[in-house]
Amino acid sequence: MSIADRLTDSLYGLGWSTVKKLPEPVATGLGRTIADLAWKRRGKGVLRLESNYARVVPDASPERLAELSRAGMRSYLRYWMESFRLPAWSPERVRTGFDVQDAHYLTDGLASDRGVILALPHLANWDLAGAWVTTKLETPFTTVAERLKPETLYDRFVAYREGLGMEVLPHSGGSAFGTLARRLRDGGLVCLVADRDLSASGVEVKFFGETARMPAGPSLLAQQTGALLLPVTLWYDDSPVMRGRIHPPVEVPETGTRAEKTSVMTQALADAFATGIADHPEDWHMLQRLWLADLEPRPLDGERA
Repeated sequence: MSIADRLTDSLYGLGWSTVKKLPEPVATGLGRTIADLAWKRRGKGVLRLESNYARVVPDASPERLAELSRAGMRSYLRYWMESFRLPAWSPERVRTGFDVQDAHYLTDGLASDRGVILALPHLANWDLAGAWVTTKLETPFTTVAERLKPETLYDRFVAYREGLGMEVLPHSGGSAFGTLARRLRDGGLVCLVADRDLSASGVEVKFFGETARMPAGPSLLAQQTGALLLPVTLWYDDSPVMRGRIHPPVEVPETGTRAEKTSVMTQALADAFATGIADHPEDWHMLQRLWLADLEPRPLDGERA
């Protein structure tokens, strides 16, 4: 393991071991301080975040974009501070820490035993939403995690999410899709962050007026298993409670090839994501390239978080 990898792993380990012990107001203040320092440095992540916001809010002035990126970094660090502390939250704190609109789409889908796929963008804290599902609804689910470097960091993330009641599959290796399909056929729940393609073989969609690529997995799983496909968007307000909305199901088109159906369904997901992101752009933690116009020529477009 390189020195940089050891440092990265140590910093995350320090976060999980130390931040979760802090009083909540102290952790909140620490997160805001780190966010503001990172924003003032104007590093690559902040500049990319600002560039992405420019597409979401195309009429924003440079001053407005700077305000958005500062708020975005504060939201991003709120996510991290919450995530570091989630393992120490009481079940009651988890149950009351998330308020979601139209939860009946999810609960009715689970009651039907047809299987449910929740597809989310990188909005607010998807880990908290997952912990709410396993705690409030007492429903386990399966998800997929990108293999991070170093491997020890990936192991930390897997252990963290498994501790919240999630089954975590590696994104690489080729077996994840089959396992997800089996879980859905058994009437289970699958949750996937689905606004950024990591395979370079995703579906092209129109997203805020330009072409981006999003993963085909959620749409393909719905077609193959008959599971309900539900977009979800999340956001923060000024309270300690995260908000969310479960959107109406994305239906499988009655006609067309599998590729055509997948294209239509993935565009519907992108449209639902865009609705939530446009309403709360500062809570969209997209610090990487997304639109095709921004991607490096292959093979350099496999940028990772």
